[in-house]
Parts: sequence; structure tokens; C-alpha cells
Amino acid sequence: MNKFTKGLGACMTAIIVASGAMAEPVDDTLVINEEIEIVTRTAAPAHLSDVMDEVMSGWLFRGEETRAMEMDDFDNPGMIFVEQAEDVWNTADGTEGKSCADCHGESTEMAGVRPVYPKYVEAAGEVRTMEMAINDCRENRMGAEEWKYVGNDMVNMTALLASVSRGMPVNVAIDGPAQSTWEQGKDIYYTRFGQLELSCSNCHEDNYGNMIRADHLSQGQINGFPTYRLKNTKLNAVQDRFKGCIRDTRAETFAPGSPEFVALELYVGSRGNGLSVEGPSVRN
Repeated sequence: MNKFTKGLGACMTAIIVASGAMAEPVDDTLVINEEIEIVTRTAAPAHLSDVMDEVMSGWLFRGEETRAMEMDDFDNPGMIFVEQAEDVWNTADGTEGKSCADCHGESTEMAGVRPVYPKYVEAAGEVRTMEMAINDCRENRMGAEEWKYVGNDMVNMTALLASVSRGMPVNVAIDGPAQSTWEQGKDIYYTRFGQLELSCSNCHEDNYGNMIRADHLSQGQINGFPTYRLKNTKLNAVQDRFKGCIRDTRAETFAPGSPEFVALELYVGSRGNGLSVEGPSVRN
């Protein structure tokens, strides 16, 4: 690391430390629609026991008004896109003239899918994300064109699949054939990128609870994705957020859907094991 990058990294660290002392996560409870209880903090999974005792949803690090928006589907802007995806779920597409519902039934039948993704798919011989599974269905079962990995249709559909699993615990498997991909994701998580020489862990493990400029750093958990961000007024896919984070280190980033981001999503997803699925969440 040369003097220039060392200076940038030191400057970034100073911004994190100096722009606010600790701003502890709130002591609050998330119940959606007065019926879906969400676990927003729980004991850290075993593979994190050497770095933290507790894992916490990003919901706990947001302001009161933002938190309130997620507590009621009528106030959550992300639910508009869930409704759009519900229409698509029931609409035939492709040369086979099939809809998602023709094979899978009502969208509620997909409860339990989101908590285990990404996962190793034996028939494919690889770890797959929900986006990869959706495009596999579209191409090979429906005879339809693949969707763009982080396009509107795709993020809407993943939001629908998340919404029917809200309240269920994240349970991403990291052993067996998934382990090598998980190890790759872990390496990426702890690798410093860009001119700022920052890794994911520098913000979300070393400095969660601190302020960086006007933002409250969370643990970077992804149990709430897709998430509606007030900043850009749209649903955001998790790998789009990965891309933005690495870009902010002033580095050339990986592409959504790349093997690197699939591995990173597997690893980061496993860091939230035990938290509830809460997507589509609302964040800054």
C-alpha cells in the first residue's frame, strides 16, 4: 500500500471515528402488520463466535420513521413491487405458455424458500442464488427469456418470495459441497479493496454502531433484502448493494451474478443465520 492509499484509508477511518461516537442500535421490536414477529437480534451463529456474540438486523440501526414504515405493509413502499410481482407470478410467459403458478401454485406455497438461499443445487453442481433459480425456471421450464440479474422484474420477484417467508429464520447451509464457495466468499469479505483499502469487515464488523458522516453503520446483514431504499426510491437487490459498496472503496467492482458475488452472498447470508427474513425491508 503506497502513501496515497494509506492516507486515504486513514482519512476514511478518521471519518468513521470522528463523525460520531457510538450510536447504539435501538432497543425496539419489529412486528409487521401486528402479526408477523421478526427476530432482529439473536445469538451469532457458531462460525462467527470468534468475532461477535450477537447478530442484528439493519432495522435496529435506522431512525424511528424509517422503522415504522416497515411495520405496516400499507406504509412500506416495497410492497407495491411485491404486488406487481404477484401479477407476473400468475401470468403465462414463454413458448411453454406457463406461469410460475402453474408449477408452484400460489406464491404463498414458496414460504421457506428465501431462508435457505443461496444454496448448493446438486443437479446444477454449484451454489445458486434465488435469481439464478428464477432464470433457470424461466429458460428451461417456461421457454421464456432470462431476466436481467438485478433488473426490475427480477428484484420484484425476489421481493415476493421474501415476503411470503417473513418471520422465518435464515438458515443458509455452509457445509458439504457449499463449503468451498463459502470460503471464497469469506475471503472476499475480509479483502481490502480499492484506493481506500477497505473491506466489508472494516465497516460492518469493526465499526457497526458508529456513524460515518450522517449514516449509522449496521452489521450489513442481508436478511431484509430486497430492500426499498429511501435514497433512490426503489427496491434494491443485495448484489447491487455489494456492487455499490465496493465501488465506494474506489475499486473496480464485480458484476452482479458473478461467481465472486454469489460466493459473497452465500457468506454474508450465513452471517445472519437465526435472524428473520424481513424483505422487502425499508432502509435509508
